[in-house]
Amino acid sequence: MKAWENNIRKVTPYTPGEQPQKAGIIKLNTNENPYPPSPRLAQLLKEMNSKDLRLYPNPAASSLVDALAAYHGLNADQVFVGVGSDDVLALAFLTFFHSSKPILFPDITYSFYDVWADLFQIPYETPALQEDFSILPEDYYRENGGVIFPNPNAPTGIAMGLNAIRNILDHNQDVVVIVDEAYVDFGAESALALIDQYENLLVVRTFSKSRSLAGLRIGYAMGNPLLIKYLSDVKFSFNSYTMNQPSLYLGSRAIEDEAYFQETLRKIVNTREWAKRELRELGFEFTDSKANFIFVRHPSHPAKELFQALRQAGIYVRHFDRERISDYLRITIGSQEEMETLIRFLKNNLSS
Repeated sequence: MKAWENNIRKVTPYTPGEQPQKAGIIKLNTNENPYPPSPRLAQLLKEMNSKDLRLYPNPAASSLVDALAAYHGLNADQVFVGVGSDDVLALAFLTFFHSSKPILFPDITYSFYDVWADLFQIPYETPALQEDFSILPEDYYRENGGVIFPNPNAPTGIAMGLNAIRNILDHNQDVVVIVDEAYVDFGAESALALIDQYENLLVVRTFSKSRSLAGLRIGYAMGNPLLIKYLSDVKFSFNSYTMNQPSLYLGSRAIEDEAYFQETLRKIVNTREWAKRELRELGFEFTDSKANFIFVRHPSHPAKELFQALRQAGIYVRHFDRERISDYLRITIGSQEEMETLIRFLKNNLSS
């Protein structure tokens, strides 16, 4: 090692899902929405004034914050926005997890959590999920420096009810508890109903999944005004202009088309439940996902072999070569047509 490397912070980075550039593939590996954003956004793009791009965006992201606050029935000082929920979560780690005690998150969960903990030198412990991959609230009753978990969890898709979340909050009133709701719109109960009861609760969401806007990079957090102030103080210590003009403009208008939003959610949920029935007939086992993906295994066919066979056929799914879940595949819910193609391939592959 060269001398100048001794003082460099070294971490193992997060590995995102593969983004293949080949045409004609079926991409079911990164939990993107198979449907386009609201058609209204195409017209709004045409109406955008390119002259505005020479100016810095509003540092407080007021147009988007105000729109989100109105949508969720909150005050503007209860909302924080960032460049995707990953940006929001990273800032939340840096802001709220500043203790010598370990933070807690599940052993099988979003794999960015341990990356941020290592990057910011935050001690952490990972209580093991139960055999059925559910979170046991009692595992989070012990002394800690903060708690974070997704609901529904990823990559399992299992959702916790509000009573279980409330139990975790009741036993952790001296630390910040973050509920990562990237997939909540697909069938889970939101912890947003609890933020007025628990001043230490932060709820984080994204436009990337249910709102079909992964390309705009919009994430946001909701909590009591003091939490939002602390989060904003850290943000402004890094970069005052995190949100770009197009994201602010389009993001604040995207939430206006509620009918389209609900229609795409309905289609994804219907396709998910159809896919579960088809996969069950093929002998697959899976958790009861409330997200826009299914976490599956086949007792007779190794996941890695299925992953490679699917990939060769131009169907990309996600395989995690990790302890406890190496026999599982995470399959994003695509369009009905894409999922029918997947099922046909599996029927032919398994029978041969």
